[in-house]
Amino acid sequence: MLILGIETSCDETAAAVVKDGNKILSSQVYSQIDIHSQFGGVVPELASRSHNEQIIPVVAEAIKKAKIKIEDINVVAATRGPGLIGSLLVGFSFAKAFSFAKNIPCAGVDHLCGHICSILLEKYPPEFPFVSLLVSGGHTNIYYVKSPLEYELMGRTRDDAAGEAYDKVSKMLGRGYPGGKIIDDLAKKGNPLKIKFPKPYLDKELFDFSFSGLKTAVLRYIQTHEKEYKDNIENIAASFQNSATDVLSYKIINAAIVKNTKNVVIVGGVAANEGLRKKVTEKAKEKNLKVYFPSYELCGDNGAMIAAAGYYYAKKGIFIKPEDDVYSRIRLD
Repeated sequence: MLILGIETSCDETAAAVVKDGNKILSSQVYSQIDIHSQFGGVVPELASRSHNEQIIPVVAEAIKKAKIKIEDINVVAATRGPGLIGSLLVGFSFAKAFSFAKNIPCAGVDHLCGHICSILLEKYPPEFPFVSLLVSGGHTNIYYVKSPLEYELMGRTRDDAAGEAYDKVSKMLGRGYPGGKIIDDLAKKGNPLKIKFPKPYLDKELFDFSFSGLKTAVLRYIQTHEKEYKDNIENIAASFQNSATDVLSYKIINAAIVKNTKNVVIVGGVAANEGLRKKVTEKAKEKNLKVYFPSYELCGDNGAMIAAAGYYYAKKGIFIKPEDDVYSRIRLD
């Protein structure tokens, strides 16, 4: 089965062709970072305009690099939500039109399901069931994953997502957008124990998160150390990341213990964070757990993960109707 996957939930225009849900034949991503970085974050109107400009050439390139013909495609899958409505509409409408023109079924994939299925594109994917930490700029959730399309939500952030907190801290430090890699790189040069920022565990026995207090603590530190904080930026970044990754790693490891599973999966844009990868791997080893991360290129938004999820939608016959629409808020709960 050849699936064309389309992803336009935020600020990447992406398309990919995947065979049988696990073999990537091509994957194209057009990033809008240069467009939005000057504004310190994603501007929804500019994002949707850019998707309109890029969707046809990106899809065409994905089909070309897969070395197939359009007629070979069996299913088209597109992100239906959650995300920015204007951005989602571009990819979803394109997929519906493609489906109609080529008389093939169309799957409307949940973006979060796509991220979880990204791990199934790896050469050695984990066995089910497993616990998954989905951590990105828009979401920080823990799921107990029983099958490619069967999830139990265990916990979620009550305010800011972890990736959003990274972006805001980077902006506070005057280092721009997106903040994930910026903070990660700064943290490598700093002392993570230099500043005692709070570690927002909330209830250690439960799995919800809260990053607004940690973000505010960084802001207050900067405000109260106005004269010297610029000489301490690397330590601020390292200490912030230490607090954030301590909480993330503790929660997902505890989730694996509670669910009595040996497999831990970290997905989403923040899964590319080297500080998080190192800490979760260390903590998992202590508990004799096995950790799985997607390849770096599969952590951020991409069409391959949507195609992978679309394969499982197709296997179950879950397709959209012409009147179906996108949705902005989380449904995978």
